Amino acid sequence: MIHKHKPEVLVTGAGGSLAQYVINELKKDYHVVLVDFRRRVQLDEGMSSYRVEYNKRGFEDIFRKHKLEAVIHLGRMGLYESTHRNRYNHNVLGTQRLLDLCHKYDVRKVVVLSTYYVYGASPYNPALLTEEAPLKASELTMDLVDSVELENLANIYLWKYPELNITILRPCNISGPGVLNSLSLLLSSKMAPVLMGFSPMMQFIHVEDMAHAVTLAFKQNKPGIYNVSTDDWVSYQEAVTQCGCRRMPIPSIPEGLPKLISKRMNWKGWPPYLVNYYKYPVII
Repeated sequence: MIHKHKPEVLVTGAGGSLAQYVINELKKDYHVVLVDFRRRVQLDEGMSSYRVEYNKRGFEDIFRKHKLEAVIHLGRMGLYESTHRNRYNHNVLGTQRLLDLCHKYDVRKVVVLSTYYVYGASPYNPALLTEEAPLKASELTMDLVDSVELENLANIYLWKYPELNITILRPCNISGPGVLNSLSLLLSSKMAPVLMGFSPMMQFIHVEDMAHAVTLAFKQNKPGIYNVSTDDWVSYQEAVTQCGCRRMPIPSIPEGLPKLISKRMNWKGWPPYLVNYYKYPVII
């Protein structure tokens, strides 16, 4: 059923915690169309909900059926969810198809969720990273190529098709109920690894605050790229203590040893390609 009395907004990744907070903020004034590649999400009666992958034929059928005013693209495959190849196909090629469909069906507002990980964790990072800083993550590890390429793709469409009014958000660590990113998994465990001699400053934003930022970006419609963070930070080891985790000291030298330990232990929250983020600060 198409709701003509309310503007229609498509939200991808509808099964995720952040998306559900965004949907709750939008549902009063908009008919929200829910899409998730993992499962069909049913929140409120009357909402249109679909389980579909972005590269499948059925995804375009949603654009044909609904007159979409906007797309809020939150549905990324997480770093720990699948292989690098599957993440690339979903996050990069799937996003390209989504943006092509937005252009084809005259969608007039697009919000794309990126991540602060794209900056890369390096000892040469400045104290504060602005939106103009280079995206070095793919130079430091191939496992973050899909994150950088997704944003580069959105940036190309931002300038190529200005009528799409694309807003790209780069949040710091999102935390809160239901959030299942790498750091949240780590800090919700009984024991957390810490690199001996290192405790980088980190930033956290609550999932409700991030949902409000996404909604604000959608409603204000100011195309561009924006870091999203709080104005304070906390050291990693202090965060571990505040979350009630026991510290597991990990030798930091030789340089390759922490990554080897991470690989052998198979920690989802502390994978080898993220070890440098627990070593060097990335403050936005």
